[in-house]
Amino acid sequence: MTKLSVNINKIATLRNARGGDTPNVVEAAVKAEEFGAQGITVHPRPDERHIRYQDVYDLKKVVKTEFNIEGKPIDSFMKMVLEVKPAQVTLVPDAEDAITSNAGWDTVKHQSYLTEIISEFKKNGIRTSIFLDPNPKLVEAAAKTGADRIELYTESFAVEFSKGNLEGIQPYRETAEEAIKNGLTLNAGHDLSLDNLQYFIEQIPEIAEVSIGHALISEALYLGMENTIQAYLKRIELAYRKHNL
Repeated sequence: MTKLSVNINKIATLRNARGGDTPNVVEAAVKAEEFGAQGITVHPRPDERHIRYQDVYDLKKVVKTEFNIEGKPIDSFMKMVLEVKPAQVTLVPDAEDAITSNAGWDTVKHQSYLTEIISEFKKNGIRTSIFLDPNPKLVEAAAKTGADRIELYTESFAVEFSKGNLEGIQPYRETAEEAIKNGLTLNAGHDLSLDNLQYFIEQIPEIAEVSIGHALISEALYLGMENTIQAYLKRIELAYRKHNL
């Protein structure tokens, strides 16, 4: 069944807006796990606009589920990941001026670069995932880099779903099928929410892990974190029940 990894970047954003250490990202991660999260995700950026590099080191000491670190593999990021040794590193081609992730890798163009980076992580026992647009033509090159997984960039699905266009799932199904053929495991993330998660997993039940932050933390403002995490887990369960009927 698909695992839920909670991205706590927005907890750090709230902390940084006021200064000090409230809310505390370590406590948030511990509570998320207590409430049922099966993983914790962070996405530090060089300007430390939300998660700080020190947060990553602090979280490593307490995270008991799968720890997933996302980011662009610049030198400082590489050094941190190799020191922390999380369960998984997700490589994202962040543009410096982007507010949030807005594109996946061109794995054909950057195949050699990604191969070199991924080799270093895998030598250190770290599972690797490549953030990828829903494009089957990019999958074979992703597999050739030595990556273990791809993470489907789900923003376009979320936008189309909000318009009532269920056909927006089609390129994701095609990309997922190609990934499975090439021996890659599937993750997914970006703009998944309580509204669209169940349908997404019903259509692609092979998804091993979803990483959800912005929507989950926003929904938790109304529902509370424990209720929200439990609601996400219920959506995943319902998707599998429906798929198996």
